[in-house]
Amino acid sequence: MTDNELTRCATTFGTPLYVYDERELRARVAFLREHLPEHVELCYAMKANTFVVPELEQIVDGLEVCSPGEESICAELGISQDKLVISGVHKDADLIDALVSSGAPVRAYTVESLSQLEMITSSAVRHGARVPVLLRLTSGSQFGMDASVVEDVVRDHAADPALDILGIQYFSGTQKDSIKRLSRELAKLDAFVHGLEEETGFSIRVLEFGPGLPVDYYDAGKIADEAAFLDEFADLLRPITSQRRVVLELGRSVVASCGTYLTSVVDTKTNVGSNYAIVDGGMHQLVYYAHAMALRLPPVHVLGQSADAAAGETDEWNICGSLCTTSDILAKRMPAPGLEVGSVLAFEKAGAYCSTEGMLMFLSRDLPKIVVVDEKGEPHLVRDGLRTDVMNTPRSLS
Repeated sequence: MTDNELTRCATTFGTPLYVYDERELRARVAFLREHLPEHVELCYAMKANTFVVPELEQIVDGLEVCSPGEESICAELGISQDKLVISGVHKDADLIDALVSSGAPVRAYTVESLSQLEMITSSAVRHGARVPVLLRLTSGSQFGMDASVVEDVVRDHAADPALDILGIQYFSGTQKDSIKRLSRELAKLDAFVHGLEEETGFSIRVLEFGPGLPVDYYDAGKIADEAAFLDEFADLLRPITSQRRVVLELGRSVVASCGTYLTSVVDTKTNVGSNYAIVDGGMHQLVYYAHAMALRLPPVHVLGQSADAAAGETDEWNICGSLCTTSDILAKRMPAPGLEVGSVLAFEKAGAYCSTEGMLMFLSRDLPKIVVVDEKGEPHLVRDGLRTDVMNTPRSLS
């Protein structure tokens, strides 16, 4: 987005403010598809940002839902159930039963444990349904099931009329900037699937893989050429896509670049020789991967200030938020010529997790408004500011 567009948003809606650009979102998905094999499908993990789900529904193949609340959001937005992958380590039995009993198909249910298998199977039997499932293979964490358990489930339930076992789901982390690591993971996963098929005689049709594609928040240079990185990753995927459907479950990589967080300077001071600017936002609303205490300088600039001007400035500012904790530091030693009360800071690449993962309830500060800018460049308010003091106030409910 241009500074003029962002300034218009800040002036119209106030700060702090999240701004999500549909144009960038569509360009990003197109870029990913351009550099991935033709038949690879994209499933968006909506926990990364729920506010762009209406725009993403039109351009991705599936949406991963990990809680009853996320399913309610999809229902409120009128998202078709056949787009949904019902996932999550803790599934709600009532939600599963409601979805199965509705008769409307979902894209898939993930199975994280034998108890989840029983929950889903029982509901399917109760309503005379046959439900599609993905068996989640653990990467060694609390998620998924051991390889031996997955094999037992396939062997024991392949012919179960209540279950349509589509294949395997696997996720092992985020911010993977090593092609060698991705190559090892895919080789191991592919070997497991082939071994499973040989042992059970069952054909795995779908492989849903969470590659944890990286986002370079700090211009660290680990991925100098993202297109080349994705092209190498695509070469790893092609032998697998020739044998089965491959679905990539992505969150951060899809939405990080579409978001900007705007916050205004409300106070300035110099303490012990260091300049401090206090802004009306804070770390409870801005979440960058590995950004604790602003150990790295995030992508940020002052609206209306050129990059050349910032580079030539000798004065540096520590940007601190509105929370009463020394941890609330958004940027350290940031060059900012002419910074003053009323200046608006634009933090870029803020489309992933900021509006859903921050310590939003801390100190009972209001939640920011959220704006989505459409393909024509017009901003639309999609959530008003919300008070959190009403949620943090104890009341007698008896």
